[in-house]
Amino acid sequence: MRLNQYIAHLSKYSRREADTLIKEGKVSINKEIIRDFSYQVKENTKVYLNGKLLREKEEYSVIVYNKPKGELVSKKDDRGRKVIYESLPKRFWHFNPVGRLDFASEGLLLLSDSNKVVTKLMESKLERTYLIKLNGMLKDKVFDAMEEGLSLEDARSGAHKNSKITSMEFAPFLGYSVIKNTAKYSKIKVVINEGKNRELRRFFAHFNLEVLDLKRIAYGFIQLNNLPTQKVRFLTRQEYNKLHEFMEE
Repeated sequence: MRLNQYIAHLSKYSRREADTLIKEGKVSINKEIIRDFSYQVKENTKVYLNGKLLREKEEYSVIVYNKPKGELVSKKDDRGRKVIYESLPKRFWHFNPVGRLDFASEGLLLLSDSNKVVTKLMESKLERTYLIKLNGMLKDKVFDAMEEGLSLEDARSGAHKNSKITSMEFAPFLGYSVIKNTAKYSKIKVVINEGKNRELRRFFAHFNLEVLDLKRIAYGFIQLNNLPTQKVRFLTRQEYNKLHEFMEE
């Protein structure tokens, strides 16, 4: 395989971009810089790009599902509630979800056929962006808590009745923007990088604000965009490139 083709196969760069990298002396084999565009890469040859070994990518797939309210992120439910796998096409039934969206929440849910990908995404500090509607006005003490963080010994309000988690630490939000704020209801977009159990519902419940609607619209570098409710899409090439970079970190 020609060197530029090999680089294109194992990286985010095109063949033409690979030619430029070779010309710039950024490609080496056995610690020797290679500037020969016609160099043939043989089996077991170790090619380095910017000092980093190029490795064969693991084969995996990731999908985005726009989960509606009223579906449980689970394989089955002993109470007979609808689960996401009843809506997902059969070819994705072996995919596992990246974290959870509770029964009453909606929006972007990632699933993958690689447990390694699922675990790393779930345990990461990637930003999660949500649109939230609340049944009251956002006051200064709420903004202060979003900016400074919050520690609750009793965080059971807003939690599922069977949750065993009673206390919770809330880190400062990474960002927020108010869309509407009236006495009857408010709308806000928030950005956090944690995924604790019903974290946002617990946070706002502490201020006697009930979450009426909660929709996740982004997970790190992956956006929900205009994907219809209950529909699935694969990642775009750009998203896959970013995911490959993320998996190599």
